[in-house]
Amino acid sequence: MQYSEKVMDHFAHPRNVGEIEDASGVGTVGNPTCGDIMKMYLKIENDIIVDVKFKTFGCGAAIATSSMATELIKGKSVSEALELTNKAVVEALDGLPAIKIHCSVLAEEAVRAALADYYRKIGREIDFEVPEQEEEACHIVPEEE
Repeated sequence: MQYSEKVMDHFAHPRNVGEIEDASGVGTVGNPTCGDIMKMYLKIENDIIVDVKFKTFGCGAAIATSSMATELIKGKSVSEALELTNKAVVEALDGLPAIKIHCSVLAEEAVRAALADYYRKIGREIDFEVPEQEEEACHIVPEEE
């Protein structure tokens, strides 16, 4: 399995690791059965993400995608962060092996889960799709072509 230099850099030197005690929104996604769990913390002021931290339990690709997702949304507006896609995370990392794409999906879902928590806390209607925890949604191996 070949990883890009960016994936290896974000795995070896992840950005924004930790937690935010007075977070505006916190989202946890993943599945303890398969091992990848991401927790994303957002500090939002005037609808801008002024700080973001994460804690990820999982493989190198899970850590790298979490790190990159935080870099992509830091300093952005809430609406811009809602536009983050797993494809954008993968592209920013110069690609991921097919078997590790689910890690980028988890990163996108962790951001959305944290934003949904923020919306709940401020009484704003959640007008976007929030990820559901599904027992079977983990480590789906693509079929060979």
